[in-house]
Amino acid sequence: MDPRDTVFITPATLARRLADGRVPTILAVRNAGVLPGYVASPRIPGAIDVDMPGELAAPGGGTRGSRPLPDIATLQRNARRWGVAADRTVVLYDHDRCLTAARGWWVLRWAGLADVLLLDGGFAAWQAEGHPVATSLGVPAPSEVVLSPGHMPVLDADGAAAMARDGVLLDTRIRGNYIGGTVVPGQAPRGHIPGSISAPAADALTEAGAFLDAETLRHLFAALGADGARPLGVTCGAGISAAHGVAALASIGVTAAMFPGSWSAWAADPERPVVIGGQPG
Repeated sequence: MDPRDTVFITPATLARRLADGRVPTILAVRNAGVLPGYVASPRIPGAIDVDMPGELAAPGGGTRGSRPLPDIATLQRNARRWGVAADRTVVLYDHDRCLTAARGWWVLRWAGLADVLLLDGGFAAWQAEGHPVATSLGVPAPSEVVLSPGHMPVLDADGAAAMARDGVLLDTRIRGNYIGGTVVPGQAPRGHIPGSISAPAADALTEAGAFLDAETLRHLFAALGADGARPLGVTCGAGISAAHGVAALASIGVTAAMFPGSWSAWAADPERPVVIGGQPG
């Protein structure tokens, strides 16, 4: 099977599944504070809202980072409420080019679900192709899914430092955050982990917001040394766009570990070195 088909589903393929009765669990990943306003908003029919920071992360702070991995028991309760089942495909989408939904994709795979897909291009692609939309929330049948942690490779701060030194560590934040600079007293430092390489998540996308074709992604990541020949990790600001990078790499058959705490965890430790500028350092 093409590895891309194990990570992404196109709007046309999802529409065919809905039409012929092979209905997956569809999760619309939202940001904090917007769920009430989205209840009546256009959505893919049957989609269930998932709050990214509240349901796909645990409370953060300090060296845990601002978006730590969720408690597995809490995630399992939520997944059962969403109707997630081990024998049913889960499709996640968002309104931001999968930059938010990828966190859900990664968390559910980390929790042991194998058949989890991202809607390539997100809701914008679904709507642009003229597929049906609804305004009412989906009503899932509660499930008895059993989740367990540890099914995706994870880095802590020490592991990220070692990966940047002995392998390849990609930083998917926007270029300006990677470069960093001065801050006012009391604020966390800006910059990047020594040895990490700038690889903004948006570089893996077309102008319309879908993921680049496989050949282009291979060239993009190979130019950064991320072709699978060396151990590979991905970091970002708080474990959100890093998941997007892991998904893009997985779609071309390259496995990467993620640093969930990312820069928010690294910068909270005053003992951790910080590089400012455009070079890995």
